[in-house]
Amino acid sequence: MAAVVRAAKARAVRAVRAARKYGRADTARESRAGVDLVMRYEAARERFEGTVTNTNGAAVDDVRVEIHLSNQVELGPTPRATLVAGEIRPVELDARGQQFQTWSVHVEIGPGT
Repeated sequence: MAAVVRAAKARAVRAVRAARKYGRADTARESRAGVDLVMRYEAARERFEGTVTNTNGAAVDDVRVEIHLSNQVELGPTPRATLVAGEIRPVELDARGQQFQTWSVHVEIGPGT
């Protein structure tokens, strides 16, 4: 079991390193398993704001969002949420005091991701 956990963590680290990098003024648009994510950095509020949308025909459990900053700080993940079919949910992650140039974001789905 420990080997499976280590392998999953290694895959997650590789995915984060390979994730698309966005600048401070960019809007991220990502999708995973029918869950669409749109995020942007709001400099005046020092936070990330956006939405997650379930485009599936059924509920999706354990949806959360995580942001990685170029200063090696991780924001989130947000609390786990179940999104019903078609649901659009706002997402906010506080970045007060963080100094960074680029960021990446991803949706996590399910109990183990």
